[in-house]
Amino acid sequence: MLSDASPGGLPLIIGVAGGTGSGKTTVARAILERVGRERVLEITQDRYYADLKHLPLTTRNNRNYDHPDSIESSLLVHHLSCLKAGRSANLPIYDFTRHERRPEVEPVTAKPVVLVEGILIFALPEIRQLLDIKIFVDTDSDVRFIRRLKRDIDERGRTLESVVDQYLETVRPMHLEFVEPSKRWADVIIPEGGFNTVALDFLISRIEAHESTG
Repeated sequence: MLSDASPGGLPLIIGVAGGTGSGKTTVARAILERVGRERVLEITQDRYYADLKHLPLTTRNNRNYDHPDSIESSLLVHHLSCLKAGRSANLPIYDFTRHERRPEVEPVTAKPVVLVEGILIFALPEIRQLLDIKIFVDTDSDVRFIRRLKRDIDERGRTLESVVDQYLETVRPMHLEFVEPSKRWADVIIPEGGFNTVALDFLISRIEAHESTG
């Protein structure tokens, strides 16, 4: 369900992409802090994994979640299109422990800046064309793997063996096939994540310029 919203102007849609564990969240948090949380709506690609509750749990555990087909891109496109037009949306909520979408949703309204984060958002043309600014966070593969390992064990209830197996079987190959090549679509490449102050200063200036003319 979507309803009318009344923002001061049409939002600026910013995409933050990069490999798993690259520091996308760090960049997003830096933007939130510098622009102001009340002015930014953050949306993660992970919310839009296809709902697999109709499949046995063992089958869900073995799916390739790093391929573009794992994302219900049509729903993300629909929500971004409505937010870009100043409307609200009910965002899905995904349960990573069971690989299924939860029945409840999160209603959100458009804000001056909509920040979209995800590894595949530049690899999907229908999403890419909705982004006003595209940022790619570029980080060495060993650093990215360590970060993913810690996150999946601490936050998603995964085992060491399952994380390593998934990384070797799908995460790394999909990164090389889809994520890394999508870097060519970026407007800005940040090689040091949220700690690259020069890149962040440039981005904040762009946001402020958009708001002053919006």
